[in-house]
Amino acid sequence: MKAVGFAGYSGSGKTTLVERLIPAFRLKGLRVSVVKHAHHRFDIDHVGKDTYRHREAGAFEVVVASNKRLALMREFEQPVEISVHQLIAELDDGVDWVLVEGFKDADLLKVEVWRAKSNNPARYRDDDFIVAIATDSPTELPHPTQRPVLDLNDADGLVNWLIANQARFEYRSETFS
Repeated sequence: MKAVGFAGYSGSGKTTLVERLIPAFRLKGLRVSVVKHAHHRFDIDHVGKDTYRHREAGAFEVVVASNKRLALMREFEQPVEISVHQLIAELDDGVDWVLVEGFKDADLLKVEVWRAKSNNPARYRDDDFIVAIATDSPTELPHPTQRPVLDLNDADGLVNWLIANQARFEYRSETFS
């Protein structure tokens, strides 16, 4: 499997970009998984549902599955920071690409998503894991760079660049065990 991160400040367009990359990969016959970092409390369950009731009763893990979907919910008694590598290890081995959204400080090759109008600083100068910049304002990059500068609005072009450089993104889980 190949893995690439997408890092940038909130509102930079990471989610929209990842959402557009998925069908572009799929059109090439590739299977894609996504790992998303959430900075806040979130829930995929709803009050009154059986799985919610099981969690509320104190279950550490609840797995719910049908012939179309599987979901695992795990409750931590204390806050735990899970690494991107631990999450990738949970994924099916048969996936071609893992798109990682967030985890901006992870030791994983990343594309920085940057917009000049956001007024946020760029991270590429200080993060050796950033291998390219996806932006809608290439002439406004705050620092010169030798890294590829890709069009944030061209999902097909970005997928083509990733595939052309896929050997670089080969994920070897034993490196992080």
